[in-house]
Order: sequence, then structure tokens, then C-alpha cells
Amino acid sequence: MYVKQISVFIENAPGKLADFTRMLGEKGIDLMSLSIADTTSFGILRFIVADWKRAVKLIEEAGYAVSLTDVLAVEVPDRPGGLADMLLVLSDSGVGIEYLYSFVRNRDGKALIVFRVSDNDKARKILSARQIPCLSQEEMGK
Repeated sequence: MYVKQISVFIENAPGKLADFTRMLGEKGIDLMSLSIADTTSFGILRFIVADWKRAVKLIEEAGYAVSLTDVLAVEVPDRPGGLADMLLVLSDSGVGIEYLYSFVRNRDGKALIVFRVSDNDKARKILSARQIPCLSQEEMGK
């Protein structure tokens, strides 16, 4: 199970991120998880929403450059060392982590982490074999 992550380039200037997130909010798009990485001129905003198709349409109509990436949304024990244990499961199997970020929400005492990995299929099989849940887009929206 993969989740669609939306990536948008946002000008790195005061108010631009606020304008973008306000636009989404006014259209009823709820940000479930987000991360931003900046450069001198632009930031790359990565985020997860329940209705990604509608969000992409609205973002494109507003004139932003947008892309989609399949990522894994994983339940990680919300305790000291929980993330480290998860990272070891993947690294011991040869799966590299390109980046990760956490959700704004949690689920039954578990942290929810978004993983962009070197091999989604391999990572999902490894996690499934260890009974580590990967959430679908629909499950994330609940």
C-alpha cells in the first residue's frame, strides 16, 4: 500500500507559504502531514491529504508546479527507540531512506511516519513480513 505525496515548489519569501496553505484551507483541503525543505529561492513543500486528486487539481489551477510521489505511511511505536527499530529493519534489509517526516496525527499510541525509500516494493514486503502496518490513503484520512 502506497500513499500519494504531493510536492509543490513555493517561493521562499514572507507570506508565500501562508498564502498557499490558506488557499488549501479555503478549499477544504486538510493537511494530514507535511514537511518543507528550503533552498535560497524556493522551498519544496511535501504533504499528504485525503483527497489528493482534488488537491492536485486545485493546486495546478492556482498556478503552482506540483508532482506526486508514492511513499509509505508506517505505524511506528511511539516510544524512545521506536523509530530507530524501524530504521534498522529497513537498513538491515538494504533499503535506503531518502527522507522521512512524521504525521500531525497519531494512531492508537503509534506515531505515523512517512518514508520515501529507495525501493517501495521491497520495503513494503519487509515491513509486512514483520507485521508492521503500512497505511493506505483511505486509512490515513480516518
